[in-house]
Amino acid sequence: MSAEEIEAASLLSTVREPGDLRGLTAEQLDVLAAEIRDFLVAKVSRTGGHLGPNLGVVELTLALHRVFDSPKDRILFDTGHQAYVHKIVTGRQDGFDLLRQRGGLTGYPSQAESDHDLIENSHASTALSYADGLSKAFALRGEPRHVVAVVGDGALTGGMCWEALNNIAAAKNPVVIIVNDNGRSYSPTIGGLADHLSNLRLNPSYEKVLDLVKDSLGRTPLVGPPLYEVLHAVKKGIKDAVAPQAMFEDLGIKYVGPVDGHDREAVESALRKAKGFGGPVIVHAVTRKGFGYRPAEEDEADCLHGPSSAFDIETGKPLAPAALKWTAVFADELVAIADERADVVGITAAMAEPTGIAKLMKKYPERAYDVGIAEQHAATSAAGLAIGGLHPVVAVYATFLNRAFDQVLLDVAMHRLPVTFVLDRAGVTGPDGPSHYGIWDMSVFGIVPGLRLAAPRDAQTVREELREAVGIEDGPTILRFPTGAVPADLPALRRVGGVDGLGGVDVLAEHDRKDVLLVSVGAFAHLAVDAAARLAEQGYGVTVVDPRWVRPVPVELVALARDHRLVVTVEDGIRTGGVGDAIAKSLRDADVWVPLRDLGVPQGWHPHGSRNEILADLGLTAQDVARQVTEWVSGLDDQPLSVPTSGTRTRATRR
Repeated sequence: MSAEEIEAASLLSTVREPGDLRGLTAEQLDVLAAEIRDFLVAKVSRTGGHLGPNLGVVELTLALHRVFDSPKDRILFDTGHQAYVHKIVTGRQDGFDLLRQRGGLTGYPSQAESDHDLIENSHASTALSYADGLSKAFALRGEPRHVVAVVGDGALTGGMCWEALNNIAAAKNPVVIIVNDNGRSYSPTIGGLADHLSNLRLNPSYEKVLDLVKDSLGRTPLVGPPLYEVLHAVKKGIKDAVAPQAMFEDLGIKYVGPVDGHDREAVESALRKAKGFGGPVIVHAVTRKGFGYRPAEEDEADCLHGPSSAFDIETGKPLAPAALKWTAVFADELVAIADERADVVGITAAMAEPTGIAKLMKKYPERAYDVGIAEQHAATSAAGLAIGGLHPVVAVYATFLNRAFDQVLLDVAMHRLPVTFVLDRAGVTGPDGPSHYGIWDMSVFGIVPGLRLAAPRDAQTVREELREAVGIEDGPTILRFPTGAVPADLPALRRVGGVDGLGGVDVLAEHDRKDVLLVSVGAFAHLAVDAAARLAEQGYGVTVVDPRWVRPVPVELVALARDHRLVVTVEDGIRTGGVGDAIAKSLRDADVWVPLRDLGVPQGWHPHGSRNEILADLGLTAQDVARQVTEWVSGLDDQPLSVPTSGTRTRATRR
């Protein structure tokens, strides 16, 4: 079906709010489900987005909105990337032309878009805690409302889910938890619970066993019925053998299922029973990620989970030519290091393919671990591996390591353990919006004693700095890089300092005049060199340096700053507590009173859009940097530097 035909489809075009679903017949709902899948494929093929998860929840979402009354009943998604169908049936079909693009729909629930959306944080394993608190608030206020949490089975690998389940059970409020069990979080779900659910999918249900027994014994007039009643009394024991009911009912939460998540009528029946119970209930729905779209179903790696850009509808293949990605450079180098060092192992948190750890898993399966959506456990498990004589490399998205700050601080750093954290998607990532921006790491982890943080600028420095990181044995290291294609290698003119090939500051551009020391962090190196060329046209001399290791601040930077009139930092992280702040402190401590100005991401919640669009909004382009630095350095002639008198420390900068 063409995009134009989809947009004209009678049923889809008539659904503008959940109430419109309730008057449809079963046959009409089947047609609508097919139209929604065509709509999703057509729209996401143009913009990129989370396709596979949403193809898998079409019938589930239709049933959900037919049984519950949103927004009176609150529906929470964990994670929010499975909420596209929810957006479609709550009046946002027209916004899908700009899905995840500037000014268009977000890829996650958004309060600004609809009253039907509530939680915008789309980090996994959080919705049940929101549901616990929200249901308690409704109870205290005397409001007869249901809270429904749609939880991917992968989220149940996160510890917060189990903390929340314990409290939900104790409170006994009407919370309905739908476990969307597709055997995957991003990649195939792992762990004990996942194995339990997998076994369930492969075993006959206990009801069929009882039916066979009943039919057989029913033909024995006197002994049959009484004996059946005895067997029925041990029903719970039989059920425990083939189903996870005991696991939840021992907590005090009723269990319904498993139900076929693509059988809308069966899902509706289960949800109505759960709604009428009046207490906490888990509805276990078994679904298939990518259901109904052949290229997604045949994609074994991730079922077209989240194509980042436009793709061909017939094949599911991206339309843009392949480019070398930061992740691929890291993955290749990690395997090369593992070939040389038997002590190097890999860890990831449900992100083996996206972070590159999958390549290590394929070659050395016994030396790579996917711990599920459990970043805190990943960090402390890595600490244990390090105590045991290994060097773990923990690869996660930058935004997700925030969840494990305490573990990095006290379990790893305080014990001076050699653990390397590799942060993919660092900085402004763009279409996924503020909950997924990796802009906090340099500020948050910069305060950890003994931790060293590197920010490579290109493929060659990814390789160099990863090897330096795994060579450090007296404390943790972080290597961070952005998303997308790697820029061309930018060789240094020379390196200042460093010991035995480690550390040191790379000089990327320099001039006879020493007006400005421009400190570029990571992937901003090309931007800084471009800005320096623009400043040279204005008659100013700029030295561009890449610190390589930005935390702690290299002593070489302090020495270089002494020779310049102005220091400017540019970084892809928040300014508060960032690299600029750290360098300013180092200059003060060394009695170097050169003015410093920092450029970076303002503290706040920045909207979704392409990376380039967001950086342009923030003034982080070569043209913007050159213009801003021109204003600052030209003003120095009018404002002579104030040097502190004996016993006094003041800064001559206005930041």
